[in-house]
Amino acid sequence: MILEQISSPSDLRDLDQVQLTQLCVEIREFIVEKVNQSKSGGHLGSNLGIVELTVALHRVLDSPKDVILYDTGHQAYVHKMLTGRLAGFDSLREAGGMSGYPSQAESPHDWIENSHASTVLGYAHGLATAFRADPAGADRRVVAVLGDGSMTGGMAFEGLNNLGHAGADVTIVLNDNGRSYAPTISLLSESLVKIRSNPVYMNRQRRFERFAEKLPLVGELSLTGIRASKAAIREAFEPQAFFEQLGVRYMGPFDGHDIAEVEKALRNAGEFSGPVVLHVLTQKGRGYPPAENDSVKHMHDIGAVKPESYTAAFTESLIKLGEEHEDLIAITAAMPDSTGLLPFRERFPDRVLDVGIAEQHAVTAAAGMAMGGLRPVVALYSTFLTRAIDQINLDVGLHRQPVIFCLDRAGITGDDGPSHHGILDLVLMSKVPGMTILCPSSYQELQQMLSDAYDITGGPVCIRWPKTPPPIVADELVGRGLEARLERAGSDVCLIGVGKMFGAAQHAADLLAADGISVSVWDPRAAKPLDRKMLDHAAQHELVVTIEDGLAEGGIGSNIAAALSGRGPQIKVLGVPTEYLPHGKADAILADLGLDGPGVAATTRDLLAR
Repeated sequence: MILEQISSPSDLRDLDQVQLTQLCVEIREFIVEKVNQSKSGGHLGSNLGIVELTVALHRVLDSPKDVILYDTGHQAYVHKMLTGRLAGFDSLREAGGMSGYPSQAESPHDWIENSHASTVLGYAHGLATAFRADPAGADRRVVAVLGDGSMTGGMAFEGLNNLGHAGADVTIVLNDNGRSYAPTISLLSESLVKIRSNPVYMNRQRRFERFAEKLPLVGELSLTGIRASKAAIREAFEPQAFFEQLGVRYMGPFDGHDIAEVEKALRNAGEFSGPVVLHVLTQKGRGYPPAENDSVKHMHDIGAVKPESYTAAFTESLIKLGEEHEDLIAITAAMPDSTGLLPFRERFPDRVLDVGIAEQHAVTAAAGMAMGGLRPVVALYSTFLTRAIDQINLDVGLHRQPVIFCLDRAGITGDDGPSHHGILDLVLMSKVPGMTILCPSSYQELQQMLSDAYDITGGPVCIRWPKTPPPIVADELVGRGLEARLERAGSDVCLIGVGKMFGAAQHAADLLAADGISVSVWDPRAAKPLDRKMLDHAAQHELVVTIEDGLAEGGIGSNIAAALSGRGPQIKVLGVPTEYLPHGKADAILADLGLDGPGVAATTRDLLAR
């Protein structure tokens, strides 16, 4: 196999076109095999689409002296394969194994650990500025690869504006596959689609421009006419006009699956000073029929949401709520499938808004909708919601708007690593005045809480749930409103388990009861405001232990401790430490942190023994 002979990018430069074609076939076969075999899944479609483009990048550039940055980082599998990490795919996304994103700890070829979209042009601007200031950096190139909808994010436009203003020497490869997680939403995307659907579009533009340049300049009238013609051309060919008005040269589109064509474009771009966009057309999922035929995500990732998941409970309940209330509208940021909104969109096609990778806009738009009388539900992953905390605080909270935030993948998420753990939301959302926070501990609790959230109209509501499967409970074990639920009453210690951690509290109580320790167990349900009845009962115990799957410092346990301060019991707050946690299975990480039943029981025994 040719692939097995590639240990560094330099090994690519002696291959002829026949060998390069075979290499790309082998790369795709390898990706499909390893991702399908991985116990932790992986990103498939995006990497199948970027094979030839990545090969071309590494044949033209001298990485890591030349900097290659990926946005988003999930499209870097081929980059990893060509930079000596082939063996690492046997442990892809497993604990202690290779990350599914670029990782500085893995290789000097990985400059940034980038998995939150639309950030790469900021990095590129900074690096280009540093290289310009360093005489030794004069011959170094910075190349930013934007793909999977990253151009729909606000930071990307901020980066473009500043790159053009600064004249920074950055090559921006726009990997245009028309997708993010799902079909990309933006007017710029629609403009790019015009070009994708008509390859002769740009050829006509070039011929027209060459013709206009040769027209004789006879008098101001002719000159004005030529200027008007050029202005009309620029308006007609929107991507070029868009980028070049920002001071960024536009080149393309190019066939991203033609290595020779991409190589030539990269070399030509390197001859210009200032920022250059190379518009490259690729097909997400290329070469693997199941991915090519997946019309929604092109098998963006492997590891689908199961029917008994919290996400499924949200979907089911949201549709029911939408049938009851015509003012309900759902908003997401490029993730209608992963957050469970596609069935709702099928039922109510005019009541779902996908803003692209633009969480800040999603939140402020929701505030405006609420001001206008709608009831917006903002469905995001927890880790992505925290990108918009300023808008949550000042655009929604300050105006006391009844926006419902539904946060999937809250707490420790596992396989995607530190950038995807949703461990900040409880801390941040609890600091927003007037915010109500609901934490379901079962499938049925989530459904009840969404219904209750609709009835709260005095300010925003946050409902957060984990990626791991929920318990299925009897109707009599489902709470109502903002009341906490006492699962069992004891006298020695009170365990308060927030959301998913209610299960850990129950397990710990069983273990402690076997030792003769009398335990009370509370499901707070509402992390904010805290139920006074629960606090009064907890104050009657010698020891109170709170458990949450968010940061311990400044989280809900800290708020409980403050509420019980001076009332008698010793209080222990258990939660996630303030550090970056590596990837691994969610429950295994929680166990390592002592946030499972045995861990909570062990901590409680130690505290009682003192």
